[in-house]
Amino acid sequence: MGRGGNQLFDDSRDVFLSVACLGSQWGNVQDVQYLPKGGLFASVNLMGMGDNSNLKSLYNDLYVKYLSFVGFQEEGVLKKKKGGLKLKIKVKNPSLRRLISGGIAGAISRTAVAPLETIRTHLMVGSSGHSTTEVFKNIMQTDGWKGLFRGNLVNVIRVAPSKAIELFAYDTVNKKLSPAPGEQPKLPIPASLIAGACAGVSSTLCMYPLELVKTRLTIQRDVYNGIVHAFLKILHEEGPGELYRGLAPSLIGVIPYAATNYFAYDTLRKAYREYFKQEKIGNIETLLIGSAAGAISSSATFPLEVARKHMQVGALSGRQVYKNVIHALACILEREGIQGLYKGLGPSCMKLVPAAGISFMCYEACKRILVEDDEKT
Repeated sequence: MGRGGNQLFDDSRDVFLSVACLGSQWGNVQDVQYLPKGGLFASVNLMGMGDNSNLKSLYNDLYVKYLSFVGFQEEGVLKKKKGGLKLKIKVKNPSLRRLISGGIAGAISRTAVAPLETIRTHLMVGSSGHSTTEVFKNIMQTDGWKGLFRGNLVNVIRVAPSKAIELFAYDTVNKKLSPAPGEQPKLPIPASLIAGACAGVSSTLCMYPLELVKTRLTIQRDVYNGIVHAFLKILHEEGPGELYRGLAPSLIGVIPYAATNYFAYDTLRKAYREYFKQEKIGNIETLLIGSAAGAISSSATFPLEVARKHMQVGALSGRQVYKNVIHALACILEREGIQGLYKGLGPSCMKLVPAAGISFMCYEACKRILVEDDEKT
């Protein structure tokens, strides 16, 4: 064990928690680590405790068996490194690793920026004011803090699997299209550009109905009682096709957005590695790189996002019904001018930019937890 640590149990199939060099009676913990074997045991090295012959019986209650999870394989779980604890979980299936990492990243990032998403949606359709401050005050007076998170459950339910599908599709396509070291590129355009577009389309087709329901729940506060009620009411009163209203501008918008987002992220990561001559990128750096990529992609495709929101809301409160994307963009441009196509860009960037950074940071962090040290992420 090292440093004279006392091993409580001798079972080669189990994991040992070793706590060595405990001064005085318990003293200061100087070394903590898990040794991967299958279950969980504790080994405690005590100083000044007298006879240690009864340690096995004394600490028998510390024995805890691992719980086996589907798709997971045990690995060293905890290490003390440079003053911090390092968590590692080995997942055998690489696709499952990406799905789990993407789902966690999506849920955390969207929850963190839920209030900004609510304000952005209200600004786009002009239902509660025409400035960020006005919308915020209106929501606080009407619904309080709870109003800022209205529809967030639907948002998380939509974004978590959507991000999982998106990152899975991106990694799969990017891996297929990327040339091996020394080989010529398979396509004349970057693989990450195509992979990003495919990822965005895949996730949008699967999750678009939940996006529409989230928008309806945010805008029509008194019409729906929840997710299920919203789905049933839309299906009964407006038909199944209503769940995909605005899909065309969404698809048109998501292709350049996702392609630009992933291409910018991949390019910035490569540039960082080349400039600083290091392979690993820290969490803060990943947050900044992801935020920069989100700023580039969201600014470029924002007019299509405005058109999609207007088409989703439809004829609510006497609003105009648009025939298609071009019609929506033309009507907004004629009625409000060029600034109408960028209404809500400020709060949109306030939401999308940090959301992109948090999402990429959480994704890379989860991959470091779920993937072995020697595996490339």
